[in-house]
Amino acid sequence: MSNSNFRIPAPVNEPIFSYAKNTKERTALKNELTRQSSIKIEIPIIIGGKEIKTNNIKKVVMPHNHKHVLAEYHIASDKELALAIKAAKDAKETWQAMPFNHRAAIFLKAADLISTKYRYLLNAATMLGQSKTAFQAEIDTPCELIDFLKFNAHYAEQIFSNQPISDKGTWNRLEYRPLDGFVAAISPFNFTAIAGNLSACPAMLGNTIIWKPASTAMLSNYYIMKVFEEAGLPAGVINFVPSSGADFSKIVLEDKDLGGVHFTGSTKVFKDIWQLTGKNINKYKSYPRLVGETGGKDFLFAHNSVAIDSGILHKDNTQLEQLAVALIRGAFEYQGQKCSALSRAYIPSSIWEDIKKLMLEKTAKLKTGDVSDFSNFLGAVIDKNSFDNIKKYIDAAKADKNCQVLCGGYDDKKGYFVEPTIIVTKEANYVTMKEEIFGPVLTIYVYDDKDFDKTLELCGDNEYALTGAIWGRDREILTYMEKALQSAAGNFYINDKCTGAVVGQQPFGGGKASGTNDKAGSILNLFRWLSPRTIKETFNAPSIVEYPFMDNE
Repeated sequence: MSNSNFRIPAPVNEPIFSYAKNTKERTALKNELTRQSSIKIEIPIIIGGKEIKTNNIKKVVMPHNHKHVLAEYHIASDKELALAIKAAKDAKETWQAMPFNHRAAIFLKAADLISTKYRYLLNAATMLGQSKTAFQAEIDTPCELIDFLKFNAHYAEQIFSNQPISDKGTWNRLEYRPLDGFVAAISPFNFTAIAGNLSACPAMLGNTIIWKPASTAMLSNYYIMKVFEEAGLPAGVINFVPSSGADFSKIVLEDKDLGGVHFTGSTKVFKDIWQLTGKNINKYKSYPRLVGETGGKDFLFAHNSVAIDSGILHKDNTQLEQLAVALIRGAFEYQGQKCSALSRAYIPSSIWEDIKKLMLEKTAKLKTGDVSDFSNFLGAVIDKNSFDNIKKYIDAAKADKNCQVLCGGYDDKKGYFVEPTIIVTKEANYVTMKEEIFGPVLTIYVYDDKDFDKTLELCGDNEYALTGAIWGRDREILTYMEKALQSAAGNFYINDKCTGAVVGQQPFGGGKASGTNDKAGSILNLFRWLSPRTIKETFNAPSIVEYPFMDNE
């Protein structure tokens, strides 16, 4: 056994490829898109390192061409879910006993494989299966997933090196072990990196995992599982189990050895999980750790100082242009299907006409379509249910006398396409200012400049608290807004869009109905998957019972 104090290589954020015209990465990605578009693969269940196939099969289709089948995947029944629980339990003792440097090495190798050998495979799978553009897929997989894997190893090392002080004659120590039982990882469709992290982060710390991937992200998630296996992940550590939510809840979440749930998805589903675990609390051997990142109704609030003429040599309205870009990118990148996507904005009336003109000019240039065509800014929304839900909100706004739909449209004949949609409302509490839509729909409330304080209060009065942004040039006003909205967003941006959190730079997560705010991409999240033990060793223990104060005068 080595007695060396190993050091994890210092992590740096993965460089983002531009895929600009005439670059080699653009050619490589286009070739991979063509290859994956020309084949159909079969995706098995993977339990205890073994591939399992069932008679229950569903299709993976392109959201932007829903008649094109990319894959077929097998769905676990109660039987397979029970097998996954057994496999996770069987693998636990050996896996947690493996030295941390060896566990970390597996995921560091996976990061390297993703950065090099499988970069374009994973990027193309995310583009085709989840309808992301080349840039949106690149910042997701590979970049964010690589960052999660590398930074988590670094953070774990920091945790393990954190030790208590000791008095003379004693030695106090902290050791960290995984949670009792197994961890259920339930991942969303919208970020491949999140799917990989939900399973890999607890696993790196010695936990064994039952992973339920989203049905609409099955292709990229399956390839991640295969990368983990190629990197040396032992059988049973992560069990890849596509299944229905009802079956997963009934079998996995009610098992007595459930140690934790790592979740990203809707607020409603996470509340259902919380209720289910509460109902079963007397059944569990321990209190399950519940970590969830859920919905958002993310905002941008602009102050009129954003338009102050501050040019030294000439009139300068650059920040109005920047504000328009932040509104558009924040709301419409990846079709508004980011938990952090901008969906409500508050713009002062004094600058509204200028902002409206800029937004409409810029939005009119954005194309929606097949993501394999790199000239498109938007792809399709993920499936028919999402399309129908978004359509319902747009149609209601068109029929409402207090709303004006400035631009937008939809068509699902070939793909589930929703054009960038801007709604202007006269009601600060209109339904699209309050409810999460998860599509390329931005609602703007134009407020009278004199109603700044009242409108700021309205902005903060929302059930969600995930991301938000404020804009202005007046530093005193920015300070005031930052304080007023301190509980309105877990990720807060000043003069920037409210999306684009980077691992190691902006730890991600929010409170209220947006989740447990355990900050994925930071050391904080890792503490949730560990159970510490304090050890005190005394070198010269007392040999008498009485204390000095008991002596007679």
